Amino acid sequence: MLMPMLAEMTGNIHIGLAALGAAIGVGMIGAKASEAVGRNPGAATKILVQSILAIAFAEGIVFFAIFLATAAWPAQ
Repeated sequence: MLMPMLAEMTGNIHIGLAALGAAIGVGMIGAKASEAVGRNPGAATKILVQSILAIAFAEGIVFFAIFLATAAWPAQ
């Protein structure tokens, strides 16, 4: 009775912290990309491509967290 509840709670915390970290990472990437375009507008396309790739990798961490958290849930 206690173990399934603990598994579910740790999975929820795991996903929440991963989502929080990814959100902070995406915000930092967006801020730095905006700053870089402001400094060098001619490189806007290259900066945009690199920032989109970095955001995709940051969001991919959340998918790994969801996978790992659901793997920890007991079979019902």
